[in-house]
Amino acid sequence: MAATFTPSGPPISLIDSDTVVRVSSTLDKSVGKKYLTDGSNETCWASANGLPQSLTLTFPSAILPSSILLTFAGGFVGTNCTFSTLPLSPSSTKKEKEKEWIVRNRFFPEDVNRKQTFDLPRPDGEQQGEEERGAREVKVEFEKGSDFFGRITIYELEVWGWRVEGADA
Repeated sequence: MAATFTPSGPPISLIDSDTVVRVSSTLDKSVGKKYLTDGSNETCWASANGLPQSLTLTFPSAILPSSILLTFAGGFVGTNCTFSTLPLSPSSTKKEKEKEWIVRNRFFPEDVNRKQTFDLPRPDGEQQGEEERGAREVKVEFEKGSDFFGRITIYELEVWGWRVEGADA
């Protein structure tokens, strides 16, 4: 079993140019996934119709997330969301449907267009050991939304936490 990680120092922004972003859908290329992480509050990602919608981030090295910050477009907000991590383990090589995600938090954004922050508490019990080794993939699932057609629009996305040195499997 790999060593666990104990965070030290303040959390940092974890998304950088090496972070791979996947989304469940895109309305069109003018509002594509690249705008989730471009650092501009003038651009956005907008999903196509239908729920649930999701986004997955794959980091170049292991991380331990502590919070997620989202700025939605009012009226197109994911109002019932789940943040999950895929811990470093042999299952990380499995196909998407076989992966064993750990739910870190369920959160409920307000239907407003201002930045909202949600803490990602560390898991308890059996899952804690797996989680403390870090994760390379995180997923946000938007299960319900404020738009009648199920569209989600995000102007800013940030994940804060720590980089886990030497944890990659």
